[in-house]
Amino acid sequence: MRERMLAGDLYIADDPEISEQLRAAQDLMAAYNATSSRQRPLRRRLIAELLGSVGEGTEIRPPLYVDYGYQITIGARCFANYGLVALDVARITIGDDVQIGPNVQLLTPTHPVEPEPRREKWEAAKPITIGDNVWLGGGVIVLPGVTIGENTVVGAGAVVTGHLPANAVAVGNPARVVRLLTETANETDTEIEAEAERSASRDPR
Repeated sequence: MRERMLAGDLYIADDPEISEQLRAAQDLMAAYNATSSRQRPLRRRLIAELLGSVGEGTEIRPPLYVDYGYQITIGARCFANYGLVALDVARITIGDDVQIGPNVQLLTPTHPVEPEPRREKWEAAKPITIGDNVWLGGGVIVLPGVTIGENTVVGAGAVVTGHLPANAVAVGNPARVVRLLTETANETDTEIEAEAERSASRDPR
């Protein structure tokens, strides 16, 4: 089942290997969340053990909530405020210089829409990628399979259901591009509006 999970296939989480990895991550997460700001060396050691990789100069304020931890990579000089939820059933990749507001949720797990496999507890996941220098405002929710391009700003409370381009500002539920931060000859307002429409119409699972 763990191999199915890592491949992005449907799997059932009630598996001894998966359960042990979940418990190990919960132990590290509890220890990390119990640290104070005066325990920076201990905090750094625990987060390095919990996550797949953490870049230099990155700070994640407790509490932090993950599923397994090892599928999360975060670059250098990032900052995540209180209450980050990063459910890493699939990979979560966060670039350099990313700013994450309080109570942000990065959610890779999915469940079948069809009632029978959902009742039988099958589930899956899709990876999330956050580009360099992205700013996610407080309370942003990023859904499975989403990529957010570099330098993009996502307004507080937005729900990101589809890919967002680089160098843009997006707000709302579902998140829509409302402004470009970098103008290029190939990116017209019409094209950006079309991308917003496509993002809004994508399957939110």
